Amino acid sequence: MPDLPPLPSIPAWEWMQKYQSQYLLGDITAGIVVTSLLIPQSMAYALLAGLPPQVGLYASIVPTIAYPLFGTSKVLAVGPVAVSSLMVAAAIAKLAPQGTTEYLTLALTIAFLVGAIAVMMGILRMGFLVNFLSRSVISGFISGALIIVIVSQIDHLLGLGVPATTSFIEALMKTLGLMTHINRTTSILGLTSVSILLYFNQPLVDWLKHLGWSDAQILPISKGAPLLVVIFGTLMTFVWRLDQTEGVEIVGAIPAGLSGLTIPILDLETWQTLLSAALAIAIVGYMEGFAGGQAIASKSRERIDPNQELIAFGIANIGAAFSGGYPVTGAVSRSMVSFSAGANTGLASMITGVFAIITLMFFTSWFYFLPQTCLAAIIITAVYKLIDFATLKRMWNYDKADAIAWIATFATVLLWDVQAGIIFGAIIAIALHLYRTSQPHIAIVGRIEDSSDFRDILHHEVKTNPQVLAIRIDANLYFANAQYVQNFLNQAIRDRPEVTSILLVCSAINFIDTSSLEMLESLIATLNPLNINFYFSEIKSPVMEKLEHIGFVDLVGRDRFFLSTDIAMHKLVISTCAK
Repeated sequence: MPDLPPLPSIPAWEWMQKYQSQYLLGDITAGIVVTSLLIPQSMAYALLAGLPPQVGLYASIVPTIAYPLFGTSKVLAVGPVAVSSLMVAAAIAKLAPQGTTEYLTLALTIAFLVGAIAVMMGILRMGFLVNFLSRSVISGFISGALIIVIVSQIDHLLGLGVPATTSFIEALMKTLGLMTHINRTTSILGLTSVSILLYFNQPLVDWLKHLGWSDAQILPISKGAPLLVVIFGTLMTFVWRLDQTEGVEIVGAIPAGLSGLTIPILDLETWQTLLSAALAIAIVGYMEGFAGGQAIASKSRERIDPNQELIAFGIANIGAAFSGGYPVTGAVSRSMVSFSAGANTGLASMITGVFAIITLMFFTSWFYFLPQTCLAAIIITAVYKLIDFATLKRMWNYDKADAIAWIATFATVLLWDVQAGIIFGAIIAIALHLYRTSQPHIAIVGRIEDSSDFRDILHHEVKTNPQVLAIRIDANLYFANAQYVQNFLNQAIRDRPEVTSILLVCSAINFIDTSSLEMLESLIATLNPLNINFYFSEIKSPVMEKLEHIGFVDLVGRDRFFLSTDIAMHKLVISTCAK
C-alpha cells in the first residue's frame, strides 16, 4: 500500500499538546481584555470601511478562531484594523454605493481574494516579496492613510454632516468649511469620549502606578476605556433621547445572531476589477500583522515563520469572507494588550472569538443608542499615535533618500489615492534599491602597517605598492552596477600608468550575474595587451563554485585566484620586485 502524503502542518498541535493548566488563567484574562477592546473597535472600523457595524463583529469571529490554528504567533490578535478598513472603502466606493447589498458582497469578495493571495504566497514561500516595501515606504503609507482616517472621523466626532467623497483634499476642505455647523451635543459627547480615552491611556496609568498598583491590575482598567466610552455614550443617548432631541447620530439596530454562510462573488471579471486592491491590502495587512507578531516574538523569544504566517493570515481572511466579514489582519495594539494581559497560547484569541459570538447572540440590542461620535473617538485615539513623523525626522537626518521616499509615498496617499500610494511606494522602494546598488562603494585599499588587514586608503594610513592596485567592491555585481564598476576600474588604471597588476578584493561580493561576468571578461581581455594582469582574492565559496562551473576560473587562470588579500599582495609584490 503506497504511503499517504503527510498532512498539512498545523502549528496549533504543538501548543495544544503542551498545554498546561497554569496557562488557562492568563489566556482567559487576555481573551476577555482583548474582547473589551475589540468589540467597539471592530464596529468602528466597519463603519470606517463603509459597512454596517455588525460586519466588524462578524469579522471578529472566524478569523480570531482560525488564526491560532495555523499561525506561529501565540498572542497575535487578528481582526479589523483601521488601514485595511480604509483601503476597503477606497477600493469599493467607486463600484457600489455604501449601504447596498452589492457593496457588502464586494467587501466579502475582497476578503476572499486577500486570503487566496496570501495563502498562495505562503505555499510558494514568497514571504520575501514584502521586503520590496522598505520601512520608509510603509511608514509613509500608514501615516498618510491614518491622516485620512482621522479627517474622515472628524465629521462623525463633531456631527458636521460632511458629504461623502473619495478625495482627501475635497473631504478636508468640506470638513473645514462646515466647522461653523458643529452639532454641539455630538461634539460634547465626542470630545468627552476622546478625553476619557486619553486619560485612561497614560495619566490614569501613571497615577495607579504611583499608588502601587501592579501592571496586571492596571491593564484591564486602562484598556477597558473604549468599552467604558461605549457604555457612557449609549447611556447618555438613551436616557435623554439625544438622537431625537439633539440630532446625535446613532448606530441603530444591529441584527442579532451570526451572519450564516456568505458567498463572495465568484466571477472572473469582478476578481480582475478588485485584484490590485486585494493585492495591496494583502501586502499591507500581512506586513502590519507580521510586524506586530515579530515585535512580541522578540519579547517572548518565539520564532515567527513568515510563510506560515501568510497561510494563517490568508485562511483567516477566507474565513471572514464566508462568515459575513471583511479583510482582517493582526492588530499591533490589541496584540500587545493580549501579551501584556498574560496570553500564553492561541486559546486567548479563540476565547475572544467566543465572546464575540456571545455579543452577537445576546447583546446587539444594547448598541442601538451607541453614538457614532463615540466610535469616531475610539478610532481617532487608536490611530493618532501611529502617525510616524518621528521616523521621517530620523530618516532626514540619516538618509535623505529614505526621507524622500517617505514623503513621496505619504503625498501620493493624500493627494491621489490609498491604493496608488502603496503601488507608488513599492516602485519607489525598488527604484531606490537600484539607485543605491547601481553606484556601490568601491575602495582602493592598502595594508595597515605590517598587519594582514587592508583598508580604504582615503580613511586610513596604509602601505601600497605603485604597481599593484588593490580594489574592494562593497556590493554584489549585477547588471545595474556593471558599467559603473567598469568605469571606476578604467579610471583608476588611467590615473596610475605604473600599475601592472589589478587585484579585485571580493570579500563583500555574494553574487555575480551574467552581465557583470561579461564585463569582467571584457575588461581582462582589454588589459592583457597592455601587460596588466587581473587577479582575484577572497571570493566566497558559492560565487567561486559558479565561476568554476561556467569556466571563468579556467579562462582567467587558477593561479590568478587567492584565498586572502594578504597572500595575494605578498606574491604580487614579490613578483613585481623580481621583475
